[in-house]
Amino acid sequence: MELTNLFQDLPSELPDELFQTLVQQGDVRIERIVSRGHASPEGFWYDQSQHEFVIVLSGSAQLQLEGEPTARFLAPGDFVNIPAHQKHRVDATDADQVTVWLAVFYGGES
Repeated sequence: MELTNLFQDLPSELPDELFQTLVQQGDVRIERIVSRGHASPEGFWYDQSQHEFVIVLSGSAQLQLEGEPTARFLAPGDFVNIPAHQKHRVDATDADQVTVWLAVFYGGES
């Protein structure tokens, strides 16, 4: 079993958000997401078939859930459990530092 760290190997150049599957077993998938000034494309909403538990480990982000009047500001330690098919989007991530997220996808219609 190899010891790794979520803050290792962060890219110095990040033209696109980085999505890395760390573990996948059955209907559970754990991803590291690395952002820097990224946002969902205008008018785009995620509509996923699985539930998503997501936590910000470093940096910050603004997460918009469909039906809510304003985006939620997420700082390190803040997390959200997004039910399957709850439309959501990333309005912004910190442009001055890397935002590292940990996302756990589970259940739903894997």
